Amino acid sequence: MASMNLPNRLTLARVIMVPIFVALLSFQHWACFVIGYVVFAAAAITDYYDGKIARERNLVTNFGKLLDPVADKVLLAAGFVMLMTVHSTAVPGERALHVPGWTVVAILAREFVVTGVRSLAASDGIVIAANKYGKAKAVLQMVYVFVFFFFVIVEHAVVEWMPAAAVRYHNVLYDISFWAIVAVAVYTVYSGAQFLRVNWRQLHLGSVS
Repeated sequence: MASMNLPNRLTLARVIMVPIFVALLSFQHWACFVIGYVVFAAAAITDYYDGKIARERNLVTNFGKLLDPVADKVLLAAGFVMLMTVHSTAVPGERALHVPGWTVVAILAREFVVTGVRSLAASDGIVIAANKYGKAKAVLQMVYVFVFFFFVIVEHAVVEWMPAAAVRYHNVLYDISFWAIVAVAVYTVYSGAQFLRVNWRQLHLGSVS
């Protein structure tokens, strides 16, 4: 298939890695978490290189334009949703992280709105590139998943090697994860508002003051 060049294969590999990641985190075992972390990292690496290779080698295709942003959003959505389900090993019965459902809903709603606007623009032949707010948003989201997923894995080591400090570690992680995800959600919504503000007139959706 002509469209199955290297960048598109990397994008497709990222899509395939998402259900593997979800399946691994469905098992509450540290080994599955470590493997899941590696899978997520590998998927994130393909996110960087597929676009880079496509631009440098002039291999941009409609297939890639369609699937790449979808793969990115599915990967990050899987990361946030699965982190909500991880249980604490230090405090049985509690979640490892405090990720309120409304924060994930806000993050996903922003992505749906922006994707819809881009699709509307594309139907009129208008291509809307990501702005600095969208790029910063993507970095913040990825950093959150990487950092707090790592700390969840560390909790298993703390319980094993420093049991006396395990509960305190969990409590600190639980509180910090809450304020961090709130900050990510607020900035994500803000980046969406900036996206709409910048592109509103271009899309002929009316005027804003």
